[in-house]
Amino acid sequence: MTTTLVADIGLLVTHDEERPERERAALVIDGGVVAWVGDARDAPAADRRVDAAGACVIPGFVDSHSHLVFAGDRADEFEARMAGRRYEAGGIRKTVRLTRDATDEQLLARATSLVAEMRAQGTTTVEIKSGYGLTVADEARALRLARTLTAETTFLGAHVVPAEFAHDRDAYVELVVGEMLAACAPSARWIDVFCETGAFTAEESRRILSAGAAAGLGLRVHAGQLGESDGVRLAVELGAASVDHCTFLSGADVDALAGSDTVATLLPGVEFSTRQPYPDARRLIDAGVTVALASDCNPGSSFTSSLPFCIAVAVRELGMTPAEALRAATLGGAAALRRDDVGHLRLGARADLIVLDAPGYVHLAYRPGVPLVRQVLSAG
Repeated sequence: MTTTLVADIGLLVTHDEERPERERAALVIDGGVVAWVGDARDAPAADRRVDAAGACVIPGFVDSHSHLVFAGDRADEFEARMAGRRYEAGGIRKTVRLTRDATDEQLLARATSLVAEMRAQGTTTVEIKSGYGLTVADEARALRLARTLTAETTFLGAHVVPAEFAHDRDAYVELVVGEMLAACAPSARWIDVFCETGAFTAEESRRILSAGAAAGLGLRVHAGQLGESDGVRLAVELGAASVDHCTFLSGADVDALAGSDTVATLLPGVEFSTRQPYPDARRLIDAGVTVALASDCNPGSSFTSSLPFCIAVAVRELGMTPAEALRAATLGGAAALRRDDVGHLRLGARADLIVLDAPGYVHLAYRPGVPLVRQVLSAG
């Protein structure tokens, strides 16, 4: 089996509790995992050499929240928001119409292109949700297509109530927890629900999440994007791996998160695109909450595939230090996916890493918008 030496690392970020950062370091990959980490001068021989040339090396980004299976875009909606129109979740239905009309080939080509964009910007693990089909057949095909791109697939039939069920919400919830869940569960690892005004109530969300758990799926929740709701505490109560958005939180929400292992996943691309207030990451971190950063790449509220961009916004607007933002986009994302093999470069970790075209990770926020990802290694 071929071994790889990543040599002449100016600064290596491992997220190892004993020594999270190393200067003048090297790393050896064997069998797709990190096999040795140490000082550059002590590096063993290997079959292949990657020269970092004094640059910073960090773990691959873990994007734990994206919606990549869709057709069309909503540039007109974005333009209207920039002119002052308020963001509302109803625009999702436009994407639903376009997605239903698209072929499998068109949907897969778009999703594959977006995953390639993410990879070029350092994302080595990505979660992909359904949620733009909202029929049994369309949700099942979205997950089937997503499954060809990642193991981290999420059934989001409870994104919004589709137009044809506008006058019979109960019937749609019944469909989601019954025939749709049965068709989608074989291609999904997770189930998610949009627990917000204009989407699903806390009672509906509880029913949907409980049905998903009974089908063997892990739980994720969209909550706190448009206002305070019961969704955050519901996520904690049910043991969800992550509650995502967390823009509007009560003190009780923060306390609940701090006393749990539910990750608060922040999506600053959304606030950038919708002009909503940014979430207060400082408040969460100081309370002891585990925080993740993700792109929420989708055609409506956050059409970015770039975690470096999200890191820069998090440092500028969410009250995070560069080190906290990097941790949230790597180790935090891994925690949100309940993964212990990615998001870090400790011994035995999957060898997903980024060689930056910079001497340090601070440059991800210091030089926003600049392509600083020089090289990406995935499993070596």
